[in-house]
Amino acid sequence: MEEELFCFPSESATHRLILLHGWGADAEDLMPLGEGLVNSLKDFDVELVSLRAPQVHPEGIGRQWYGLFPAEWEQASEAVQSLKGRLQRLGSFQLPLEKTILLGFSQGGAMAIGAGSSLPLAGIIACSAYLHPGFIPPVKTPPVLFTHGTQDSIVPMEASEKLFDLFHHNTSSSQIHLFEGGHEMPQKIYEVIRPFIERCLCN
Repeated sequence: MEEELFCFPSESATHRLILLHGWGADAEDLMPLGEGLVNSLKDFDVELVSLRAPQVHPEGIGRQWYGLFPAEWEQASEAVQSLKGRLQRLGSFQLPLEKTILLGFSQGGAMAIGAGSSLPLAGIIACSAYLHPGFIPPVKTPPVLFTHGTQDSIVPMEASEKLFDLFHHNTSSSQIHLFEGGHEMPQKIYEVIRPFIERCLCN
């Protein structure tokens, strides 16, 4: 499918990691992170999938899940529903959603929360994410890991703290990791993300 970038497709895969890129990026941008995580999961055969956002970025380079400057929140709601459909279709292809981890960065993190929290995923990782207006997490959600840089000038870390508070009120399986840094996913957070994935895949 041209909308999706597959890496390490495997008929023997037992689990799947799906990546959602940020505003102005593209499906390829998170692949180094995904490949590093998949290669470190020695006890699991994990297929890696990176999804491309449907809209072209207004500057003509990269993609967006919906318009962000100014924020098109009505588009965001439609984009979340569209992404849920894509995830559900992937879940019917060889590997069920219960064997799937969803990881998103920035706008992709907001999309991961919006679309994934009501699906029976193995887990969600939301990096430097933010809250869509009006979002209320369902009573039952997958385990969620939030990560955020304390010096993030693009999406303040308070956005992830607010999300964590919302989810932690409903489920004890959510956690948050704040690191010294900006709007980024530095190598050091691999050591936080990898054990979270391992715990989710073991359940």
